[in-house]
Parts: sequence; C-alpha cells; structure tokens
Amino acid sequence: MNYLDFSASAVSAQVISKLRAAGCVYAEEEARLLMNTARTPGELAELTDRRAAGFPLESLIGWVEFCGLRIEVDPEVFVPRRRTEFLARQAVALAEPGDIVVDMCCGTGALGAVFIAEVGRIEVHAVDIDPAAVRCARRNLRSRNGFVYEGDLFEPLPDRLRGRIRILAANAPYVPTEDVKFLPREARIHEARRALDGGADGLDVQRRIAATAPLWLANDGCLLIETSERQAPMTLELFAQYGLCPRMIRSEELDATVIIGTLT
Repeated sequence: MNYLDFSASAVSAQVISKLRAAGCVYAEEEARLLMNTARTPGELAELTDRRAAGFPLESLIGWVEFCGLRIEVDPEVFVPRRRTEFLARQAVALAEPGDIVVDMCCGTGALGAVFIAEVGRIEVHAVDIDPAAVRCARRNLRSRNGFVYEGDLFEPLPDRLRGRIRILAANAPYVPTEDVKFLPREARIHEARRALDGGADGLDVQRRIAATAPLWLANDGCLLIETSERQAPMTLELFAQYGLCPRMIRSEELDATVIIGTLT
C-alpha cells in the first residue's frame, strides 16, 4: 500500500461501498487497485470519485493486464479488452522467430508487446492514426525493441515491408455507428470515437485493411481481425473478395471472434 497513517480496512470498506453504489461489478478488486495506486488519502478519494463518475479504471491506475503483461494506458486511449487476448493468442500461435509482424490500429501496442514477449526474436511494427495512442504504444514497445508509427493504416509503414509481413493482426474499430450509443458509458465518453466507430456496417476499416493487406503480406502470410459473431459472415466474404483464404475461430468463454485470412 502506497499511503500511510489511516486504517486500510476502514478505507477499503468505504471505497468498496462507493464503487458498488456507482455500479462497479468488481468493486472489491477495483478498490484494491485504487488503494495500491494512491499515494495519499486525498489522492485515493480523488481516484475513487473519478471511478465512480465513470472514468475507466485502467486510465486511472495507468495500466491494464493483457496476456500476463502490464500494458501502460493513457487517458482517452482505447483500453485493450480481455476478449482481444483471444486475437493475440491466435496471432502468436502462427508466428515464428524471425517473422515480421504488424499490430495494425495498435492503440496501446498490446498485441505487439505480446508478440515480443512470447515469440522472442521477432520484428514488430505497430501503427495507429491517433497521436495519443502512438505516444502510449511507443512507451510500451520501445523497451521491447518494437517500432511504432503514426498514420493511416499502411501509409506510414516502411516500404521495405511490402510483401514481407508474415502476420498482420488488427483490432480495428468494428462497432456500427448507430450502435456506439449503446456502448458502456466509460467507453463512449472516455475513449476516442475513431477507436470504436467502424462506420455504417462496422466494416469500414476492416474493408480498407483487407483490400490492401495482400500487397504487404508475404506468401502464406496471415491477416487476423477481431470482429463480432454477428458480423463474422460479412468479414469472411470481405476477406475472400480480396484474395485471402478465410476461416473463423470463436471463443464462447471470451465472447471473441477472429477471422484469419491467408494469402495463398
């Protein structure tokens, strides 16, 4: 615990009570994380008030656990979801030492960090259009020898990567525009809209990635995209349209759906 001179048990009960009243399902766990983050009673009170007001927990404590790694998270940057661990695991399973891999729409760079941690000798590139996300990803990947670029999808990637990328993993926005208003409040208000909104059918960014990916993938290279179970048939058709041999994998436990397209 990072603060002194007051009763931890009494304060814990107060924090839990306030979080529970605000609708936090995991109030006990969140209280523990906030108490471990706060350095003074005043800071704890401020963090608790902000969490009760709907600020994302991960932005308040500054990190999220993702595939066993501690990934730094900045305010207004998309927070990696637990379901996206399924995308990370599928991508890592296809990667081999020496591969060139890309974390597209990287956000915090969580996917790239998992590649480096679990595959070892691998060349990781990450790209995002959001400057705040790029700053965050650079902190998460620089210490791990990853490369991070700011720009629109493939545009900022080095030309030398054309035809050499073995794994292209993308957690691109796929929420249909009209459905954004139904997302949890902390996502709607505190995360960048462009990290959530996938256009009218949710596939605008996926469509652009799939159309260009064959120019950048190596022979037998793979594009992996997270999508929803409802949108999966459309994403499968999209991959096939652009010359990728597609298949769907699904985790009921995580409510996660990933489409894998292989360039053959």
